[in-house]
Amino acid sequence: MPAGRPRRPVGTLAVVPAPSPSPTSDTTLLALARRRGVVAVAVSVASALALAACSGGGGGSGDEVAVSLGEPIVTEVGSPAADVAGATGGTGAAGPATGAGGFERVVPGGDCRCADGSEYAFWVRDADPSKVLFFLQGGGACFSALTCSFTSGAYQVTVDGGDDPTGDPGIFDLTDPRNPFADWSMVFVPYCTGDVHLGDAAADYGGLVVEHRGAVNARAALDELVRRFPDATEVVVAGESAGAAPAPLYAGLVSDGLPGARITALADGAGAYPDVPTVNALIGGLWGTERSIPDWPVNEGLTAAEWSFPGIAVQTGRHAPDVVLARHDYAYDRTQVLFAALAGIGSDDLLSLIDANERRIEGDGVPLLSYVAPGDDHTVLSDEAFYTQTVEGVALVDWVRALITRDGDVGDVRCSSCD
Repeated sequence: MPAGRPRRPVGTLAVVPAPSPSPTSDTTLLALARRRGVVAVAVSVASALALAACSGGGGGSGDEVAVSLGEPIVTEVGSPAADVAGATGGTGAAGPATGAGGFERVVPGGDCRCADGSEYAFWVRDADPSKVLFFLQGGGACFSALTCSFTSGAYQVTVDGGDDPTGDPGIFDLTDPRNPFADWSMVFVPYCTGDVHLGDAAADYGGLVVEHRGAVNARAALDELVRRFPDATEVVVAGESAGAAPAPLYAGLVSDGLPGARITALADGAGAYPDVPTVNALIGGLWGTERSIPDWPVNEGLTAAEWSFPGIAVQTGRHAPDVVLARHDYAYDRTQVLFAALAGIGSDDLLSLIDANERRIEGDGVPLLSYVAPGDDHTVLSDEAFYTQTVEGVALVDWVRALITRDGDVGDVRCSSCD
């Protein structure tokens, strides 16, 4: 890793001093460190989400919640992500020449864009064409005038050369002989839309128009994968933090485009977020998530209220049962604790939320492999700890290698002492 190059943004908690609260908004800010500044989330959002969560879908009107969020209004909704992906065809123009790490910048054009309307790009590495890693970057989210401000630091609003994964640690360290992905082709999908790679709408937050086009951008990158690597026999869809939540969805979409490939989804750092229909509908309405729901038969009639993170895993498993779904989490991940608290869903025992999600997914008939490590760190895939972490005698790197090669029995790994 080059000297001075910081880790990709999925980091630690910090507290930011708050302005004086007003009767209509609690402006205390909590923050997550990121490569470019601070990821800040307003606790005022917690009041709105707590109202939604406690209502169980029946209490509190949508208008009340919208006012608490700064009266957001979706003023324009783009074409469905599937249509956009088909229109772009994955034939975006390449940017600068391939760098030393073998990554090429691709600008898909079309309706792809970042939150502030700027140009979107992703990176592709051509290596073994039969094995491809599709990686969804993480880093924050936004759903109010405060959090969605382009200067708030709550999320990345543009893509630039700093998003090139060349030289990053963990699974992007192509020189480490322990790396199971060292000879793989890769499609690296940056995140600059604040919508967990699920959005397809332009939302107006009191005069601030945010392009939530994460699904459009990711679908263009996925189309490039299918176009460039049509003979791939192994594909791993992985993601960290905000990129972890939709990883099963994109694994299912890869199975549509490459039906002969062996596909694995590996989600890192998003296992605790539960299914709260009112919250799903509230945030999904801002981001336009309903427009990114694939037209799979199992999704017929599905609404944004039902499009939850555990629900995405269930629907993918039902649609593409051969896709292997797996996740990695730290038992008391401080970042997930923060967002769970903001959503009003409780976070005193994060591990219980993680376990409940796994029971829910597997209770719906979808197998889910899990690796739960002790402590309160956030993610591991783009960190040196990917090579050093061992839980109950099982090294994470060996578990991931067995997961993707299907070499031997791969079972759940869970810390016996998780503090």
